[in-house]
Amino acid sequence: SACLVGSEMCIRDRWYQRRVRGIIKTMDKVRASHLLVKHRESRNPSSWREKKITRTKEEALKLLEGYLEQIKAGTKFGDLASKYSDCSSAKRNGDLGVFGRGEMQESFENAAFSLKVGQMSGPVYSESGIHIILRTA
Repeated sequence: SACLVGSEMCIRDRWYQRRVRGIIKTMDKVRASHLLVKHRESRNPSSWREKKITRTKEEALKLLEGYLEQIKAGTKFGDLASKYSDCSSAKRNGDLGVFGRGEMQESFENAAFSLKVGQMSGPVYSESGIHIILRTA
C-alpha cells in the first residue's frame, strides 16, 4: 500500500507488517522431544548405547510399544528417553529444541507439526528408526 514515508500511518503499517511476519515465522516452528529406537535398517544403525544395532524393525517397534505403555502408566517421557533413546538427544531427556519445516525428515516433521503442545505421538517411522514424539512448544 502507498503511504507517505515518515507519516505516522506509514510507520504503524510497516510495524504491523513486520509484527505479522514475525508471528507467522514462529507459527512455523515447534519444540519437541523424542525417543528413538533404531533397527538394523536405520540409515545409521549405531548409537551411544550400541555400537552395532542388529534388532529388526519389528523388535524395535515392540520396544517402543513397551515404552509407550510405561509412559501411559506414569513414567516420565524424559526419564525413558534419557535411558533408552538411540539419539544423542537422550542426554537432554530427548529434547530436540525448536525446529521449523524442512529441518527434519518429512515423516517426523509431519508428525511433530500435527501434534498439539503436550500431545504425544504413537510410533513414527523415519529413515533414522522409529520414534515417539512429544511436542513441548
